[in-house]
Amino acid sequence: MSVCDPSALARSLLAWYDRAGRALPWRKKGNERPDPYHVWLSEVMLQQTTVAAVTPYFLRFIERWPTIAQLATAPTDDVMHAWAGLGYYARARNLHACAKMVAQWRGGQFPDDEEALRKLPGVGDYTAAAITAIAFGKRAVVVDGNVERVMARLFAVTEPLPAAKGRLKALAAHLTPDMRPGDYAQAVMDLGATICSPRNPACGICPWMNECQGRRQGIEAQLPAKLAKPERPTRHGIAYWTARKDGAVLIRRRPPQGLLGGMMEIPSTPWRDDTPWDMAELAAHQPVAAQWRPLPGLVRHTFTHFHLELRLVAGKASANATPLGLWVALDKLSDHALPSVMVKVVKHALAKAY
Repeated sequence: MSVCDPSALARSLLAWYDRAGRALPWRKKGNERPDPYHVWLSEVMLQQTTVAAVTPYFLRFIERWPTIAQLATAPTDDVMHAWAGLGYYARARNLHACAKMVAQWRGGQFPDDEEALRKLPGVGDYTAAAITAIAFGKRAVVVDGNVERVMARLFAVTEPLPAAKGRLKALAAHLTPDMRPGDYAQAVMDLGATICSPRNPACGICPWMNECQGRRQGIEAQLPAKLAKPERPTRHGIAYWTARKDGAVLIRRRPPQGLLGGMMEIPSTPWRDDTPWDMAELAAHQPVAAQWRPLPGLVRHTFTHFHLELRLVAGKASANATPLGLWVALDKLSDHALPSVMVKVVKHALAKAY
């Protein structure tokens, strides 16, 4: 069997998948077709997120909202709160918007072709292909980071990413069979996740071991080649831990668009790239007039494209203060959709302000 024999490669991979494929809560094996709602939900959650992190969120979502119609009618705050901690919060906004569109305009039924799927909020080329293949059993070329790595090693593609993406997708298309396209797509992703891993690939148990050109050349661990990533910049801000005499603290909603859009936050200054904020600049962005005192230490958090350092200040607000935000009792903060960075802020403030 040569590396260019796609039907033989597909058969060997599917045989391996039937024996060793991962059992995941959104999957069905054999002739049983998975629920398109489950496939879509899992694929949105899995964007840039691991299976281990996604699984408990997926199970909570389908327990709370068993159908897409129920998800569509859920309050936005409930969806954002259920998503909190999973990151990349634009996915949650698009998820809810997509659920509403499917429920309202399609009677709760997902379209079964890539072109129509790509018109839904938050559904790009990869997600559309994955839903088409896995949920509807139609041939589609599904390419994520795992698939790119497998293709780069199998065909010894040394051109670095991202320039090599087009060629890797063409190679994936060359191998994608008409037979069991959903199982095949999941099999290649499983191969990359469990055997053809980024570091220390387990070539000795790989079903494509004998056909892998990268292994033959002894360069499999170096592939796929990647251009050096630029160093992440560090942004700076100040967060205002604002309390009333009754112990309630102030939170507010971030703008609907942009980073952490629609999530709740401890009020803060804008996050800027150049220099840390000076205490003299506090008044310009304070959520309510107060006497502010700095809290020791920093809250650090890393996003995809930058590091963030937040200094905290604490202040007492008068009983009749009317800030732009919401007063919340300390024991009720967990009822609101606070992203991970703001959970860190709360923990730091509780440790340092009292």
